[in-house]
Amino acid sequence: MKMSHAHEKIINVIQFLAFEDLGSFAQVLQQQGYTLQYWQAGVDEFKEIWQQAAPLIILGGPIGVYETDIYPYLSEIVAQLKQRLVHHNYPTLGICLGSQLIAAALGAKVYVGGVKEIGWGKLSLTTQGLTSVLHHLVDLPVLHWHGDTFDLPMQATLLAGSEHYAHQAFSVGQNILALQFHPEVVEDTLERWLIGHIVELNNAGIDIVALREDNHHYAKILQHHAQALLLDWLAELMV
Repeated sequence: MKMSHAHEKIINVIQFLAFEDLGSFAQVLQQQGYTLQYWQAGVDEFKEIWQQAAPLIILGGPIGVYETDIYPYLSEIVAQLKQRLVHHNYPTLGICLGSQLIAAALGAKVYVGGVKEIGWGKLSLTTQGLTSVLHHLVDLPVLHWHGDTFDLPMQATLLAGSEHYAHQAFSVGQNILALQFHPEVVEDTLERWLIGHIVELNNAGIDIVALREDNHHYAKILQHHAQALLLDWLAELMV
């Protein structure tokens, strides 16, 4: 069990894959005085974090929210997340799989999409998205890496879609933010994704050499804008 002192500013982070970490977000959070506490899904016991007001970030991974027969702890995550979001409105940010878990916790259906969306592409921001923290990403390619999608939760505000999927980002109030794309990626470590996800990339027919070139071209540009997005989200939290 991880222990923290009462005076510390904590960010709890649920991680599904070692190489899908906070990326460029880690530097921003540490500069803001937060102590990062990583929790490994399926390995660590982290029941206490659901009732903590400390912000929570749920990262991405290659499993599906609906695969509870194979990964039974997903049911507990969704149930506890529902309590956290609906009953407490505690600050919570979900990225990729994290966004899908938030959608499921808010009562929306998560399911296999019609196409694997892997690669860099621009978002289509809604009117609400243009006035949200996502305004930092206007006309900027971001990294998409998913094959699942979700219906929009009833209480959510749609912020963005993409070429293949209408629901790429949503918010509930100021505290809950779900991003199906990956704003946190860092150029220097993206090669780990190309190695770790080689089976998925090959099965989807993705040109890894071309994706690597796009990573080198776009990731460094994205980093500054994504960090500004995170800073805005932190500044607007209602705690």
